[in-house]
Parts: sequence; structure tokens; C-alpha cells
Amino acid sequence: MARNAESFSFVYQETLDRLGNVTFFDPEKDVPCLDNIDLLYLPGGYPEKHADALVANEACRQAIRQYALRGGHIVAECGGMMYLCQRILTDEGDYPMCGVLPYTITARKADRRLSLGYRQFTLDGVEYRGHEFHYSQFLGEIPPSAVQVYDAKGQPVPTPVFRYHNVLASYTHLYPV
Repeated sequence: MARNAESFSFVYQETLDRLGNVTFFDPEKDVPCLDNIDLLYLPGGYPEKHADALVANEACRQAIRQYALRGGHIVAECGGMMYLCQRILTDEGDYPMCGVLPYTITARKADRRLSLGYRQFTLDGVEYRGHEFHYSQFLGEIPPSAVQVYDAKGQPVPTPVFRYHNVLASYTHLYPV
């Protein structure tokens, strides 16, 4: 699991408990061995605030991209989803990320907009619940979602959920149901 005190630190203890035996790595410094793992979990955080370090570790980004392209299982929440995208734009620059998802995220101050609330959706017969809290946005139109996402009142929200090979990614921070 990618985890760093700053970049990818939004994790529920219940999620860790459900995952069982977890091995941590720091995407800013480490190159993970992804050969014999069941799942790569990329939790939420602030990759836009640590973009220089994430970009500098190109070997990690390439290892994750290759793992996804080989059909490796990945769950990416919020910051983890941002890290899987093509690029993150900030007021300081344009940063290439893993390139698994064909989207650009903007975290520029001029583009910031609060997205906040409880979320729920069903995918492949599995019910997911969680919350969304971020200011970054997709550059341009919101990409199409694999499923409709709803808020706590059951109203549709435009938060997309991506299903690419064995990757499940969204701005939603998932909570075990």
C-alpha cells in the first residue's frame, strides 16, 4: 500500500483491518516490488502538494503503470486516483503522474471548487460507501463514470468512478460496508 505521512495518508483503520497483511511503501522514495501482490491500494492524500517528489521517483510511477497494464488489481481513492492520472496541474507547474487513467487533474487556485459529501454506489453487485472531500477537479469536462454515484440523500452526484482493467478509482474515500 502506498502510504506517506503527507502524500497518501487518508486511510480508515477499518480498511487496513480488512486488507489483512499490508506492506507499506513511500511513492516519493521507494520503488515497490509489485510482482506477487494481490492488491495495490492508493489511498487519498495530497499528491499535488508533493508533486516534485512524486515526479522525481519515475521508477515508482512506471512500476505502478506497468502493474496496472498487466492487469494488477488497484483501488485508488481521491489522491491515489489523482496519482494514477496523466498529469496534475498546479500554480507551480505541470506534473506527469502514472498515466494509467487518461485524465488531467487541476489543483490550480483558479480552478479550485469544493466537492464534499457522503457517497454511495453499486458496482458489479458490490455496494460501496464513503465520502468525498477535495478542491481539485478534472481539467475540462467531468469524465464519464462506470456507475452513477449518489449522495447520502440518494440524489445523483457527478463524481465519476473509473473501472479500467482491474483498477477501481474515484474521488470517493471508501469505507468498508
